[in-house]
Amino acid sequence: MRKEIQDYIQSKPEITKFIREQPQWYRKLARNPKASEEMNLAMMHYYQKTIPHKVAQFSNSLQMASMMLGMFSSMKQQD
Repeated sequence: MRKEIQDYIQSKPEITKFIREQPQWYRKLARNPKASEEMNLAMMHYYQKTIPHKVAQFSNSLQMASMMLGMFSSMKQQD
């Protein structure tokens, strides 16, 4: 593997962890160093860091907060 790819992997702990969990990327990067962008995109999907994932997480948080508020208000009305 090229030295600049090794340095890039070692410079970011999240990438190092991803490659340890997904060793096929180590082989792919060794054969094709230009696949680093593809690997970054795969890593973002794997760790759910893409914009659609973040929007879904935010939406789930809002739904949970709304449900909790509804629960608290119904409990308050019962007292």
